[in-house]
Amino acid sequence: MGPFSATAENVLPANVTFLDPPEQLYAAMLEGWRLQQHSRHLNPSTIKARHRLVQRFQQYTDTFPWQWKPEDLVEFSAELSQKLSVSTLRQYQTTLQLFLEYVTDRRYGWVERCEREIGSSIIQICDEWNTVSHATEYEGRPSRRPFTFDEIDRLFEYVEQHHAEVLRQRRKGSLAAARDAVMVKVAYAFGLRRTEVCRLDISDFRRNPDPKMKHLGRFGVLHVRFGKAANGGPPRRRLVFTVPEVSWIVEVLEQYLRDIRTLFNVGAHPALFPTERVQYLGSKDFGSRFQHIVEEAGLPVELSLHHLRHTYATNLAEYGYDPVFIQQQLGHVRIPTQAGH
Repeated sequence: MGPFSATAENVLPANVTFLDPPEQLYAAMLEGWRLQQHSRHLNPSTIKARHRLVQRFQQYTDTFPWQWKPEDLVEFSAELSQKLSVSTLRQYQTTLQLFLEYVTDRRYGWVERCEREIGSSIIQICDEWNTVSHATEYEGRPSRRPFTFDEIDRLFEYVEQHHAEVLRQRRKGSLAAARDAVMVKVAYAFGLRRTEVCRLDISDFRRNPDPKMKHLGRFGVLHVRFGKAANGGPPRRRLVFTVPEVSWIVEVLEQYLRDIRTLFNVGAHPALFPTERVQYLGSKDFGSRFQHIVEEAGLPVELSLHHLRHTYATNLAEYGYDPVFIQQQLGHVRIPTQAGH
């Protein structure tokens, strides 16, 4: 199915008799937009979320797209600005802009159909004067800070001591505790998100072709396959290079694969960090386990896995790495995105 199956003629043939022209035309526009997005292989959940937002705006204005005006967006945004973050508000505005780009694109025929059936045209109401621009500075919460070096030491010390204690007392969960300790270290050493860590396979590690990095062995480069998706697309992939400052992770991984992972009886399952049921550990579960570790280690409770990712980025900058390299390591589309890391 190509994008032009989403034309007005295909979605709403000219010989169709209208019982309620405005409602039918509006519904057809939404269906056409759905088809157009589907042809681009966007995530179904993204398409549904975008449609809900357009319908929410339509209900707010109590008018149809061919009646929308720039001031409608101004009022809508002003009402939401006290409730939403800057990035979320921008996402809402972008969604409306994308919908209007579709219906005002004359290749799809909606402009002509509106003029013929309703006697009115459609305009793009989103412009630089009433939408949020992408700032060059960090827009996240001020409380989101990196771990200090002392806090990182306390975190790693706790997970190691906890595993040793569980093992000594022969308590249930010793394997999971050992796995969690390594997961936390890998998350920091490569600046990974929750899902990126949980979905790692053993085969995602490979050698760095740089002769100077030969000592890293098979852990010279990490292939991240489940990065954060963008614009409704599939998970983004990237290569993360093991930097010399965290070369200690090589010994950690070698010991884990030799002494710990084999005890999970994984067989042929590829997961680097399997559960005791030989499945991938869920990202929410890992997030909860990490928060428990933070609390038990006596660290500030607001510190999360994402703070650990901030710490990785901050440390790379402190080590003197180029901003573009840091951007590529983190998988950011824009350098400004990492300004708060």
